[in-house]
Amino acid sequence: MSRVWNFSAGPAALPPAVLERAQRELLDWNGSGASVMEQSHRGKRFIAMAAQAEADLRALMEVPADYAVLFLQGGATQHFAQIPMNLAGPDDSADYIVSGHWSAKAASEAGAYVRVNVAASSAADDYLKLPPRDSWRLDPRAAYVHYTPNETIHGVEFHDVPDVGDAVPLVADLSSNILSGPLDVSRFGLIYAGAQKNIGPSGLVVMIIRRDLLQRAGRPMARIFRYAEHAAADSMLNTPNTWGWYLAGLTFQWLLEQGGVAAMADLNRAKAGLLYGAIDGSDGYYRNPVDPAARSRMNVRFDLHDTALDAAFLQESEAAGLLALKGHKALGGMRASLYNAVPLAAVEALVEFMGDFARRHG
Repeated sequence: MSRVWNFSAGPAALPPAVLERAQRELLDWNGSGASVMEQSHRGKRFIAMAAQAEADLRALMEVPADYAVLFLQGGATQHFAQIPMNLAGPDDSADYIVSGHWSAKAASEAGAYVRVNVAASSAADDYLKLPPRDSWRLDPRAAYVHYTPNETIHGVEFHDVPDVGDAVPLVADLSSNILSGPLDVSRFGLIYAGAQKNIGPSGLVVMIIRRDLLQRAGRPMARIFRYAEHAAADSMLNTPNTWGWYLAGLTFQWLLEQGGVAAMADLNRAKAGLLYGAIDGSDGYYRNPVDPAARSRMNVRFDLHDTALDAAFLQESEAAGLLALKGHKALGGMRASLYNAVPLAAVEALVEFMGDFARRHG
């Protein structure tokens, strides 16, 4: 078998070094004579691994001491509902900035637990740009402000952290761009991210939450839904996703070895710049419809000038070892996801293929 260049939007590419180490350790992890998946999550070996993974993530993101780091389950979608359960009372409202499919879904799911105020939306622009900051209608009494810094499907990204003031916590779904560059965690009340893009395999959610917010839950709920309970139990209130946590820890170590998030930022700028340059320089053969100021570094959408060529492009690209370039079913076209584990060589191979395809099918 030979490895392909994987442009999947998620579950996505993992660093080969991480996969190779996991392969070596699969039957005998840490000298235990058993797999990490066969270990008790309350055993000394696993607890030490979990503590190291948290320490490495804190180092990568410079997480302040007054923030808890949680390793949870459910996928980010579960937390669309669980966040308002924990941060708002039944009579509270929350502001949502809607910039694409996932922020719209977050707002919809939250509606069962909090009064949702869509403070800004770019739906009228087909989510091809970001809602202008001067159009936001924030409520100073809101329980929190929620936004999605990177929209995986629509290919738009906030390139700075919006200033919403100090009185209302800022909540961010960082699923598709966490660890892709430096971030001032202190600007946020809560950050959460599904692991399956820049962290590890699916089934794990990483959350970073300011400790004072852990005491906010103002409604009856089962302990399993309370973030404070998970924090008090070091994310082991129930049996965690041990495999996902282990692989996330290996990925954090790999990121530190690469030079951390600053090195990732440089790499991701180079990859995105190369691909957008090829699209913009194709004389209209390939097109990206997103406002250039809002283009995502992680998820690059593009259309061929003639949709009749889509099937051939996908068939030939896969034959060339370029995996998962088909766009989301809601939009069609193509999408290349350029997460941390996607090397520059993969983008170079894609750009070369795109040029060759255009010459042969022009």
